[in-house]
Amino acid sequence: MTLTTVNAGMLDTQAQYNGFKNRIINGAMVIDQRNAGAVVTPSSLAYTLDRWRSLMSASASKYSVQQNSSSVTPPAGFTNYLGVVSLSAYSVAAGDQYAVQQWVEGYNIADLAWGTASAATVTLSFWVRSSLTGTFGGSLGNSGGSRSYPFSYTISAANTWEQKSVTISGDTSGTWLTDSSRGLSVTFGLGVGSTLSGTAGAWAAADYRSATGATSVVGTSGATFYITGVQLEKGSTATSFDYRPYGTEFDLVQRYFQKYAGFTCVGSSATEVGLSIAYITTMRATPSVSQTGVLTIENMGVADVTQSSTSISLRSNRANATGAALTLNNFSGLTQFRPFIQNVNHNGTDNYITLSAEL
Repeated sequence: MTLTTVNAGMLDTQAQYNGFKNRIINGAMVIDQRNAGAVVTPSSLAYTLDRWRSLMSASASKYSVQQNSSSVTPPAGFTNYLGVVSLSAYSVAAGDQYAVQQWVEGYNIADLAWGTASAATVTLSFWVRSSLTGTFGGSLGNSGGSRSYPFSYTISAANTWEQKSVTISGDTSGTWLTDSSRGLSVTFGLGVGSTLSGTAGAWAAADYRSATGATSVVGTSGATFYITGVQLEKGSTATSFDYRPYGTEFDLVQRYFQKYAGFTCVGSSATEVGLSIAYITTMRATPSVSQTGVLTIENMGVADVTQSSTSISLRSNRANATGAALTLNNFSGLTQFRPFIQNVNHNGTDNYITLSAEL
C-alpha cells in the first residue's frame, strides 16, 4: 500500500468530464433523495445519502447521518458532504462494525480484472474532516466476504478538511463479480471491532471492514466525521475529481433508487386501483416497492372527492427492471374502471412510491 497526503490542487474539480473515471456514484454527496437533507439515525443496514449505506451492529443507533451536518464549509470545489455525528461514547465490541459504505456494481469494475493475474491497481481518494485526530481505517472487499484490503490514513488536524489518497494493488485472488451484482465494497470505518479489523496494506482472505487500531468515532460522544469527494479510479495516482454533470449523477443513482409520484390509475374494484408504470431509468434489477406518506387519489370527473391508501403492493409476476404493475388498496366505494389521479404533496405532506434495487 502507498499512502500519501494529496498535494494541493491534485484533486482540482475543474478538469473536463471524461467517461466514467470514478467508480463511486454520488461521491460528492450531492443527492439525497430519501431524506432531503434531514438528520437520520440508522439503527441497522440502511441507505442514507444516495448510494451510501450505514453499517450498524447494534439495534440502537450509535450515530446520526446528515447531508451537510452542522453546516460547515465544504472543501473548495464542493458544495456537499456526508456528515456523521456520534450519539454516545460507545465501547466497540470485538464483533461490532460501525461504518459508511458503498457497493460498486460488478459491471463497473469488470475492466479491473481482479481475481486474475492482470488485476489493475486502483487509487481511492477523498476529502475528510473530523473532530478527532489519529489513524483512521477502512477497506475494500468482495461480495462473498472472502477477500478484503484494510487501509489506514491519518487525520492530522481536528476540524480541518484534509485530502487523502490510498493506492491499492489489484487483487489477483478471490472471486470478483462482474455482472449486476455486488462487485466491490468501499467502506469507511467509524468504529470496528478487532474481529472485523485487519492489518492495513495487504490483501486478506477475510471480511475486514477496517484497519487494526483505527480510531473509533462512535467511541467519543459528539465526535464528528465528514467526508466528500470520494473517488475510486484505475491507476496508481489520484487525479482530479470526476465531477459529473448533476443530471448525469442523478440518472446514475436512479438505477438503484427512484421516487415515483403524480401517476394516474384505474379502479379495479370498490377497494382497489391498479396502475402500470415505466421507471424513470432502467433499474439494476426488479425493484422492491414501498411508499412514503399516505397515497391519496382523486376521482376524475367528481370534483374534490378524494380517498387515501396506506397499502401498496407490487404484482411481482408483472414487473422487471424497466416497469411494473402495482395495486393500491384499502379504499372503499370506488367505481370500477373509473380513472383516478394521485394528489402529489397532498395537504402539505410528501407522498410517493419508492422503488429500490440497491446492491
